[in-house]
Amino acid sequence: MILFKNKGRENTAETVKLAVERAKDAGLDIVVASSRGGSADAVLAEAERAGYSGRIVVVTTVSAAKNGGANAMPAEKRAELREKGATLVTAGHALSGAERGISTKFGGAYPVEIMAHTLRTFGAGTKVCFECSVMALDADAVEYGKPVVAIGGSAGGADTAAIITPSYSATILETLVHEIICKPSLYKAE
Repeated sequence: MILFKNKGRENTAETVKLAVERAKDAGLDIVVASSRGGSADAVLAEAERAGYSGRIVVVTTVSAAKNGGANAMPAEKRAELREKGATLVTAGHALSGAERGISTKFGGAYPVEIMAHTLRTFGAGTKVCFECSVMALDADAVEYGKPVVAIGGSAGGADTAAIITPSYSATILETLVHEIICKPSLYKAE
């Protein structure tokens, strides 16, 4: 496992390189979380450079109420990614969605949100990898029971990659995290 000193966009190139290499060596599909398309572009470019020929699934979220219904990834970018061979999945967050709406309205903590916060103890990108792989399976964009290389980020861009066998949202506790390829270190020396 590679540990990055910092989180965020500065690790995108190395994360993508490590993830594509691991996916190519293991014959696995790639699932990448991408809000506006930058991480997806990086994966597609690295896949072409490395000769990776597997499936690349780009997971983005549904239009956010805070954005007045506008999706963060423009329609033109979605079309461009599809033209480059990516499969796109647009879905509600598997680890918040409706449950966050309820907790925001009524207060309190709910089981799925607790699960998300627990995954964040390994880093925000780890939670994103877990979540986007489940969202991809829910959308039938990846094969049930088969591991994927999932790529996520903590603060824009990609900084985490993991091998995960996702399960459906309805059986989310059957999702398995097999290997962390890279992630930011959460340890900060004083």
